[in-house]
Amino acid sequence: MDYTPEQVARLLDERAIELIDVREPHEWQAGRIPGARHMALTTLAAQAQTLTHERPIVFYCRSGGRSAMAADAFLDAGFDAHNLAGGLLAWRAAGLPLEPDGGYVAEH
Repeated sequence: MDYTPEQVARLLDERAIELIDVREPHEWQAGRIPGARHMALTTLAAQAQTLTHERPIVFYCRSGGRSAMAADAFLDAGFDAHNLAGGLLAWRAAGLPLEPDGGYVAEH
């Protein structure tokens, strides 16, 4: 299931999810959602054991394509995995904050 940016913001505030950014390092450096953890898609499988089954995981990328693939794979592996609909572009369009100050959505 996909979550809207507003749903993800609320769930983050409640500490009810683990938020994973699957973009490339240069994209992460440009701007990211506060409270997210960076795990580039190319390294995600190798880091899977560091993720919890205790709460839902929401993946995001720039527009939602890469993170949808990650969510599907982790759902198939038994995780409660979800995607941020529209990715960081939708998050920014909803007026939600990025870090660091002056952060922006980098090109893929």
